[in-house]
Amino acid sequence: MNLTVLILGSDINAYYMARCCHEYFNKKVHMIGKQFMNFTGCSKIIDLTIYPDLQEVESFKRILKNFYDEHKDEKILLIGSNDTYVRLIIENQEFLKQYFIYPYFDETLLNNLLVKENFYKNMQQFPIPDTYIYDINSKLDEKRVSTFGYPLILKPSDGVLYHEHEFATQHKVYKIKSHEELLSVIKDIKDSGYTGTLIIQKFIKGDDSHLFDCVAFIDRHHKVKLMSFAQIALQEHTITGIGNATVLVNGVNTFGSSKEFVNKLKGLLETLNYHGFLEVDIKYDEEEKAFKVLEINPRQARSSYYLAFAGYNLVKYLVEDLVLEKDLDFTFIDKEIGLSFVPKAVIKKHVENVELKNEILKLFKEKKMVNPLKYKKDNLLKRNLWLKVRDVNYIRKYKRNSW
Repeated sequence: MNLTVLILGSDINAYYMARCCHEYFNKKVHMIGKQFMNFTGCSKIIDLTIYPDLQEVESFKRILKNFYDEHKDEKILLIGSNDTYVRLIIENQEFLKQYFIYPYFDETLLNNLLVKENFYKNMQQFPIPDTYIYDINSKLDEKRVSTFGYPLILKPSDGVLYHEHEFATQHKVYKIKSHEELLSVIKDIKDSGYTGTLIIQKFIKGDDSHLFDCVAFIDRHHKVKLMSFAQIALQEHTITGIGNATVLVNGVNTFGSSKEFVNKLKGLLETLNYHGFLEVDIKYDEEEKAFKVLEINPRQARSSYYLAFAGYNLVKYLVEDLVLEKDLDFTFIDKEIGLSFVPKAVIKKHVENVELKNEILKLFKEKKMVNPLKYKKDNLLKRNLWLKVRDVNYIRKYKRNSW
């Protein structure tokens, strides 16, 4: 197959997509990123080039055109590893489609998914939590806020704009415990220079195990061809990482059956006119006995390698759909396997759901748990030492932080 894969980014997501490539093609993977990160920089399966100006539009186009010129005799599959690169690809499609193949869609849909205000306004066909969209430059509707009670959730609508205005108390998502804290946080965000809207939501009670992860692949005909549904045992507990899963188990739901919800979700995803991988963040509301969609991310998530571990290589799906133009059958992955970025000691101490914890420890014994960063064919001494240090740091992080 005369095909080259180019991955944009240098983070965890970029690494496991490179691992999928290496497992599929058994050769080094091309990757370009904005900054050096140990995930991908300390690797012998990746040919990484760093361009500090990669995310500037004209530089982005020049760098990618230069890559094409070096590989013009091959088809080039382009994969974005995070929201910034997905946006750059979509916003520059007229230029890029001359040189690359990639599974993306139109800019309107991108903005409906990535900009949270648009998502909660325009995607109400999905079961979403009770939400108040607050214009930071207007008067707060105190009566509306009072309907949520405390704690409540607060997050920026435009994450890219929000992170352009860094400040000392900046969180990715806030769990607000009082009205005084709400006013204080809003003031800090406003003083930082952020001018977008804020999302204020009812907090759905429950520990991390109330969170679920659904990854879907939607083909060029806009039909769902691959779907998972995993229960999260732990998420990151730092202020910048909250919302990112660190431990999850596919094929398990300690709250009962999810079949009806999954079937409904599949149908809704097929109405989007979407193409490629996406990830749905979900939380189970025990009071209402219902699943609520928190976000839909227009890309594979940083924990999505568990699909490949279950036998469904993400890069293989892209190649078969885009390059080989196969008509794929639908598969729902019900295999019980797990993924963990953290050492077993963190799971034993910090997973609150005892039933789920016992299932995870059983899967460890059965060798059905995977850490995407620990790849036997990528066993550089420097990388192995870094991964050991990372495990120790995770033990410290969970000890110091709670959600």
